[in-house]
Amino acid sequence: MYVKTHALALAIGTLLSAAVTPSLHAQESQPGQAGARTLDTVQVTGSHIKRARLSGVGPVSVIDAETIQRSGATSVDTLLQRLPASAGFAGSQSNAYWAENGYGTTQVNLRGLGINRTLVLLNGRRIVNGGTGANSSVDLNIIPVALIERVEVLKDGASAIYGADAVAGVVNIITKKGFDGVQASVRYGETTRGDGDDTAVDLAWGVTGERGSLIAGINYAEGGTVNMASRAPCGLIESGGKLVCSGSSATIGGRALLADGARINFRQNPGDPLFETYNAAKHNYNGNPTLNAVNPIKRLSLSVFGDNQLSDSVRVFTELMYTNRQSDQLATAGSLGVYRPINIAANHPTNPTGQDLLLQRRRLEEAGPRHFSQETNTYRAVVGLQGQFGVGWDWSTAFNLGRNTGVDGSDNVANLDRVEQTLNRAICSPLPGAAIPCGNYLGYGNLSREVLDYILYTSRDTGGNEQKSFTASLSGQLVELPAGWVGVATGVEVRKERGWRNPDMLTALGIGNTNQQDPISGAYTAKEAYVELAVPLLQDSVIADSLYLNLAARLSDYDLFGRDMNYKVGLDWQVNSTLKLRGTYATAFRIPNIPELFGGISEGNLTTTDPCSRWSSLPADSVVRGNCQAAGVPANYVQPGNTILTTSGGNAQLRPEDATSVTAGVVWTPTFLSGLTLTADYYNIRITNAIQRVAGSTKLAICYNTPGLAHPFCDASNFTRNPRTGEVDFLSSQPVNAANERATGVDLGALYEFGLAGVDASVSIDASYLHRYDVRPYAGAAVIEYAGKITGGRGSYAKWRALGAVNLSREAWSGSWTAQYIGRTDDINAARGAIGDHAPSVVYHNLQAKYAATPALDLTVGLDNAFDKKAPFIQSYTDANTDTMTYDLLGRRWYARIGYRW
Repeated sequence: MYVKTHALALAIGTLLSAAVTPSLHAQESQPGQAGARTLDTVQVTGSHIKRARLSGVGPVSVIDAETIQRSGATSVDTLLQRLPASAGFAGSQSNAYWAENGYGTTQVNLRGLGINRTLVLLNGRRIVNGGTGANSSVDLNIIPVALIERVEVLKDGASAIYGADAVAGVVNIITKKGFDGVQASVRYGETTRGDGDDTAVDLAWGVTGERGSLIAGINYAEGGTVNMASRAPCGLIESGGKLVCSGSSATIGGRALLADGARINFRQNPGDPLFETYNAAKHNYNGNPTLNAVNPIKRLSLSVFGDNQLSDSVRVFTELMYTNRQSDQLATAGSLGVYRPINIAANHPTNPTGQDLLLQRRRLEEAGPRHFSQETNTYRAVVGLQGQFGVGWDWSTAFNLGRNTGVDGSDNVANLDRVEQTLNRAICSPLPGAAIPCGNYLGYGNLSREVLDYILYTSRDTGGNEQKSFTASLSGQLVELPAGWVGVATGVEVRKERGWRNPDMLTALGIGNTNQQDPISGAYTAKEAYVELAVPLLQDSVIADSLYLNLAARLSDYDLFGRDMNYKVGLDWQVNSTLKLRGTYATAFRIPNIPELFGGISEGNLTTTDPCSRWSSLPADSVVRGNCQAAGVPANYVQPGNTILTTSGGNAQLRPEDATSVTAGVVWTPTFLSGLTLTADYYNIRITNAIQRVAGSTKLAICYNTPGLAHPFCDASNFTRNPRTGEVDFLSSQPVNAANERATGVDLGALYEFGLAGVDASVSIDASYLHRYDVRPYAGAAVIEYAGKITGGRGSYAKWRALGAVNLSREAWSGSWTAQYIGRTDDINAARGAIGDHAPSVVYHNLQAKYAATPALDLTVGLDNAFDKKAPFIQSYTDANTDTMTYDLLGRRWYARIGYRW
């Protein structure tokens, strides 16, 4: 699909010219067409063409400002996580001490296809990635809920409209526009157990005039802590048909392997022997008291939105935003023996065993828990011009600059070089005040403050993300056909993305007892052009009130990948006043992100078996034997040792992922029940060349077990051999374009609005059925079926998810009840019949009441998880014993809000 020729550029250039030139001529030759636009038009998510019919662009869910306020949510991720279309790992990464995209970040994951395959926009424009450096997706923390007018969620592939990453869909967050006066609100809430408090204070000022408007806002939100042990006292496992605490084998006394093969543990409690046989039930460590189920976070946002009419046909606009986020996580004390072996000789003064020993794990409990902290600053500035000319033509240009910088700190990290120094009696001293104090790591309580101060340090990582883009667009009415005017939109975009991350020097050198990290730095530039047409085929005919053919094409030219053309074809068929049919076919793509492309390259000797070792001893008809011989591996080759030097990190040779998406839907508004609307939409998404990390050992095994060395893993980009000795001299575990994925399902919706005895009421339900989500990690691998499953690696893929709501209002009073349903899932890793082998279906009920005391003052109270539904135990999840990205671990919680306008 990616080509280095000018053919596609020429084709789209011709199409763009054809789209604009005839229309301009038509306007010039037919000045009497002033009435061509007969209906008010708006631009909606999924199209650059302004339309009169919102449902003509595909399956779009809208969360309006009233619904947002009723939800009681203080963060965007809470809103989106409740959507039935969300699945897998999504939502807040501040609810754990680990994170895929950076500690403290929040994301959205439509269809469960991954946070990198959902495009997030703000007012129709891209947002810079967020986190503490070289991140792969938008951090939703930067957008205050109080600023949002509505959220539009397009559940369809849209790369032809918006470009890369719109594979699963698009989330477009629309901010509030002009108002006069001041709006202020204060919200406070906490759980009924008295923890997890959250506070939000919002203040906005707006003024509108004849030629423009201005809105300025300040928003502050703070979330409190919920300790893990208060909800999950310990990590659980099944033993003897019941659940028992498991704990970590990194013990506080120190677990060791003696020269004679005995496994022992050193003293952990007063009165225990100096060492004894290791016993998991007695010695394992319960870390839950030093973990948080919810970690504290603070957000401060400043924003200014303005526009001014420069002339009757030209308007200047600007969007300025700044967000500061401070977040913290609590983690168990760090451990020794994980990242570097610690051998202590039999004659060492601290060794009471009389044998050489390997200290396998020793948790530094004397130092206390680790604290991770982040501070990020995100800036966004958009400046542009909009205008009209001729009859029904709109144009727009905009420059968008986004920059995110962050600092990531971690305390109580052990310097492993210094740990070794404290064990080296030739250079350390037991005397007080010694430059290098001697340490005793065998037994809890033996580490002095002097030793801890010497070996521990606080790491400090820095990084950031930057986005610069320029867009220009033109839309209007191209030509009049018998069924109406052809709508057209065309435009260009130039965008540069950059990301960087500089880990602490000791972390980069691999000296700390933490994952070694290499610096990341990379950038790419995209130049794109698009055209979109809405062609009326029928109007007021026997078979259709209207029938539109929607066409879109986008040419993307990346400096790293070359050119790619994506397109979209759709039909919008209004059969009659009660029935609408719609369908789309689209191609989409996701480009590799900065970490995947430019992640630091590192090498390490990993335990790996070479299939060609002693290949001549294999049966004559063996596939491996034939392949090794064909590859020129010497017949007497024997693998030296049991490890192979393996390269890991990013892969600059990655190509974009490709996808196709098909949707077919119906909208029915029956006449027999006024106010009722029913929708159903089928979706089918296929992803090829999906980026996947595959172990080097797997690549070797698959290659040599494939007849004729015909597998892609046999390519020299994955491994090479020394032509003289036959030894593997290069092996890659870097990510590759190897996987294929497919997701199919149906979205259902119902809305009934009615009045009864002076009460305005509405009942709604949105449901999503996941029929299949299959992943083939690489060619020849078994397909993994995720639909109806839950895993510790990807999250929950319940076949059924739903969100229902009942809303009532009468005069100054209003109230709502919402219910979120998550269907049963089976733990993909658990044995059937075991405790926690599945998560049963759950329903969470939320209640809210609002009273408008005066036109300016309103009071709101709410109760989330009203029946205090507990999260299910799931075997694959340690610590919390459940999937905190899917299920509510906190329990019942209340909140109150007061709002005032003047």
